[in-house]
Amino acid sequence: MAFWRLYYHLVWATKERQPLITHDKEAELYNYIIGKADFLNSIIHAIGGIEDHIHLIASIPPSLSIADFVKNIKGSSTHFLNQNYHISNNAIIFGWQRGYGVLSLGSKQLDNAVSYVRNQKNHHSQGTAIASLEKHDDEA
Repeated sequence: MAFWRLYYHLVWATKERQPLITHDKEAELYNYIIGKADFLNSIIHAIGGIEDHIHLIASIPPSLSIADFVKNIKGSSTHFLNQNYHISNNAIIFGWQRGYGVLSLGSKQLDNAVSYVRNQKNHHSQGTAIASLEKHDDEA
């Protein structure tokens, strides 16, 4: 493969913006996503979020479209969590909302983006989240 350095800031929300990323699921979800990205020859530089959405700073190889990367991560992580946190009536307890937001980054922006994503909880609790970095769909 050719040499590549591509950086993306990705964000997507839980189904109906429900607070589904609970403390007991968060680490397992993040570790799963990192492992799945590695399987896809992609790199997760940072992952973070709050109960109703997630941010990733990722490097995705040019052989894999961003849409396919997101579809694979969202679909497989939903399946993973629903298999590991099932309830007696087999109701789906975890899901992602349709769509996602993506911004491309230059190498000079990488450190700031990583810091922003790793500190999501603080940004949201202190009101310092940046609206343009929180968009995950076409809504205003």
